[in-house]
Amino acid sequence: MTLAPTTPSTRPPTSGTPTEPDLPRVIGFWGATGLMAGIMIGSGIFATPPDVARQMGNPWLILLMWIAGGALSLCGALTYAELAVMFPQSGGVYVFLREAYGRCVAFVFGWTYLLISKPVAAAGIAIVFAAQFNDLSFMRGFTAWFNEATGLTWDNRATTTVLLTVFTYINVRGVRLGTSVATVLTFFKALALAAIVVAAILLMKGSAANLEPGPAPVSPKTGLPIPLWAALVPVMFSVLWTYDGWSDVGAIAGEIKNPQRSLPRIYLAGTAVVTLLYVAVNAVYMWMIPLDQMRTVDNVAPMAAHELLGPAAATAIAIVVLVSAAGSTHGSIMTGARISYAQARDELLFGFLGKVHPVYKTPAVSLWMQLGLSLTALWFLGSFKHLADTFVFTMWIFYSMAAAAIFIFRRRLPDHPRPYRAWGYPVVPVLFIAAGVVMTVVSILQDPGRTLPWIAVLLAGVPVYFLWEKLRRRAGEARP
Repeated sequence: MTLAPTTPSTRPPTSGTPTEPDLPRVIGFWGATGLMAGIMIGSGIFATPPDVARQMGNPWLILLMWIAGGALSLCGALTYAELAVMFPQSGGVYVFLREAYGRCVAFVFGWTYLLISKPVAAAGIAIVFAAQFNDLSFMRGFTAWFNEATGLTWDNRATTTVLLTVFTYINVRGVRLGTSVATVLTFFKALALAAIVVAAILLMKGSAANLEPGPAPVSPKTGLPIPLWAALVPVMFSVLWTYDGWSDVGAIAGEIKNPQRSLPRIYLAGTAVVTLLYVAVNAVYMWMIPLDQMRTVDNVAPMAAHELLGPAAATAIAIVVLVSAAGSTHGSIMTGARISYAQARDELLFGFLGKVHPVYKTPAVSLWMQLGLSLTALWFLGSFKHLADTFVFTMWIFYSMAAAAIFIFRRRLPDHPRPYRAWGYPVVPVLFIAAGVVMTVVSILQDPGRTLPWIAVLLAGVPVYFLWEKLRRRAGEARP
């Protein structure tokens, strides 16, 4: 494979559509940063802290895990920024893998991403929205009426289905509309998180006693305290799920204006700001709410708001959770479809997935396909934790491989233009890669029954790739 830089004009055209246009560069710095931060600040920052509290009893250690998750994400962002300015095309991680390792690895990533990673991510984020939305008073009334009128039970997944469908439609209608929605939603939810921190500091309603280390929580399965070594990987999975989204800006690199200048700033600014917010918010959560109380809820933000300002604030923060989960769902939908789009443009997926809508200039077919797979994951997996853990496990395998591409490109393409060179090289990429490898290995050892089936799906992509290439070549030979 030639590792020369690839541009939209030199990529192999989608099969059967040699004049198919690429996506236009219409996204500016603020739109892309808002989209990236909006994906990161999703349902996880509200749903993850109670789950972490159920695994650990030391608030300071929990805070250290949040700092470590932010540091790892920043290491990834610093590494990916160099790769993105080298190959500023739609696809992100897919493009880095294709250029470094060839078409087979790119296909396997796209196969895994299409069938597992992005569908479970979109569904997992939206589940928190649905749970919070259905708890609003008017929805409780509707649910009671529906159950009585039909004899059925309203399922949270029905609300999630509506949300995913609406946001897919918004993204089909245009990238400018999509980024505008993302920027507005990001502003409000970042402001809400900052408001929780500021209010807690000004009102001084927390207690230093809540930060004292306590006993390890008891496992519901064994009835015994959870040892620290057994808690580290599940906690880090939960934390990294909450941070996830920093890499997604690469998926829309082909639509960003002046990518060589903008992409490094977007990666670094978005990741750094979200890390500061997350660490501060979690410190406030634990300062205000004892861990044993936090373990009893699914969403910690309303409890914190109630402690700060009373019942009215709890209702207000519940609406913020809705906005946050909705915004992250929206951004995840936008970036996810670009992977399938890029893969199809390389003739590594069905050609129709690489089509651009003639009016809206969006990868409409990929967006609708992604919706169908997300709904499948939603209705068959269903649990937020199962969805989140599945996404982190499968994606971090490829995140690590993509980060390792920086060493390949430094050696094979020493003269390739690099408007940005990763700060801290080679230590920063090595830390990121090592973390990914350790998490993958330990998670397989701890829970082979859950992880090995996903590894099997991933590896199944290899024979499927060779079959695909064989059929593609035959189709090419058959064309007049």
